[in-house]
Amino acid sequence: MSIRRRLPRTKLPTQNDDVVTPRRRGSDALPLPLHVTNFFFSFLFAGTVYFLLIRRGDKISTSTPLRVVNLSEILSLIGVIASLIYLIGFLGVGFVQSVFLRSSPDDDDVWDVNDIDCPLSIQSLDEPPRESDLTSEEDEEIVKSVIDGTTSSYSLEAKLGDCKRAAAVRREAVQRITGRSLTGLPLEGFDYDSILGQCCEMPVGYVQIPVGIAGPLLLDGREYSVPMATTEGCLVASTNRGCKAIHLSGGAFSVLMKDAMSRAPVVKFPSVRRAALAMFYLQDPAHFKRLSLIFNKSSRFARLQSITCSISGRNLYPRFACGTGDAMGMNMVSKGVQNVLEFVKTEFPDMVVIGISGNCCSDKKASAINWIQGRGKHVVCEALIKGEIVKNVLKTSVEDLVELHVLKNLTGSAMAGSLGGFNAHASNIVSAVFIATGQDPAQNVESSHCITQFEAEGEDLHVSVSMPCIEVGTVGGGTQLASQSACLNLLGVKGSSSDEEKAGSNARQLARIIAGSVLAGELSLMSAIASGQLVKSHMKYNRSSRDIGPSSQLNR
Repeated sequence: MSIRRRLPRTKLPTQNDDVVTPRRRGSDALPLPLHVTNFFFSFLFAGTVYFLLIRRGDKISTSTPLRVVNLSEILSLIGVIASLIYLIGFLGVGFVQSVFLRSSPDDDDVWDVNDIDCPLSIQSLDEPPRESDLTSEEDEEIVKSVIDGTTSSYSLEAKLGDCKRAAAVRREAVQRITGRSLTGLPLEGFDYDSILGQCCEMPVGYVQIPVGIAGPLLLDGREYSVPMATTEGCLVASTNRGCKAIHLSGGAFSVLMKDAMSRAPVVKFPSVRRAALAMFYLQDPAHFKRLSLIFNKSSRFARLQSITCSISGRNLYPRFACGTGDAMGMNMVSKGVQNVLEFVKTEFPDMVVIGISGNCCSDKKASAINWIQGRGKHVVCEALIKGEIVKNVLKTSVEDLVELHVLKNLTGSAMAGSLGGFNAHASNIVSAVFIATGQDPAQNVESSHCITQFEAEGEDLHVSVSMPCIEVGTVGGGTQLASQSACLNLLGVKGSSSDEEKAGSNARQLARIIAGSVLAGELSLMSAIASGQLVKSHMKYNRSSRDIGPSSQLNR
């Protein structure tokens, strides 16, 4: 059945349109295949240019004036010009189309789906009709203004005064511009006001990630039900098994070694000598009190702890470390560093601030300085697992676990040149808890720095994890969103501590819980590998045939 719809050339597709006018290109000008016309005009251009060069040489050798031309030379010049126009225009210049294929105005506005080789509908013909998220004709006009560029997408919240409505308008505009449906990406059921100016710009919906509960994790005498947001099968179940082994063995214990977020700008001086003088100034204990007062004015929770400098030629990288209360603290530290740099500039007017971050911090990147000096919360967690629990719950032996640990976590990681990766899968647990509790997922890079230790202690197993860079907070960022806030509340660490003297206690406790969860995850995965159950469990719980066609399953 032929589907015909008359559309103006400038009309943009709406949610009710079945077909849209395709974008015309210069290559549509000829009824021949594109490669044939390309070859013809390329050959014409090369041949005519070659002929004209030969004729020019003959004229010079016979002293014939160059301005004297015959019919063949005129035709060759026309061929050069025509082929040059095509070679420049066949990628999309409309001039070629108007020369070689001039249609009537009515024909330009009518397209027959049966005459077109590729689907032109906004949604696939196999998909059900897409329902619009718009609620009024006014929204329809705004969508059109976004598409034609008269209204900026990022300004919709301010223009409409309704964040949910702005998301719906933006979503519709994106679908029409791209010709792709966002069906399946939820729009309803989310508080878009809560992310304005702090979490995500230009939203069009939200992504659903399932949250599982591992536990109870018995840590420092208290039980925690640990929320884990993940799409990986077996991860929550495995961590849960580790929690069970720890619980039956009397629980895990943690120690917070350090709590200091860092920021390291890069500043430049006219000479190495001046850079060195500034370094001595910043690291001089006599100046620290004044610098800390200036730094601490940035927030009532900011507390400067130390300044250590690295120098490269005439470039200086001072690394500021400070406490940040219950916030993860990057913005707080950056503001404090900026205040200090403005003061130092009065002492060193020739100092030029190149960037507030010089990558010596080091944020969202694996680095030796974080592995050695730490960043955020430095937590060590341990547990003594009874031999009978290793055998009955973890289905392996202490001897096998210790041998696997040495050859995998230590030797194997060293062979790979690992940096902070002397563990089985710490990042798995860190990422899952980070997403569930509203942390910055990108900081999983350094927050997953971890060295795991398995040691035999008589018939029992001593297991520990040392994590020097757990970067978490319980206020600010994504922690204030409803879902993430609920997960923090489940752990009993939501928001900031009510006692100002204990500022930062919730964030520190969250770091301890993460370390304890990593301990459980390490214990269970290593046991699965040692007992040969890893592949079997993943084949059972971590496979889906939903998106696999019949031909892909023939070899199963």
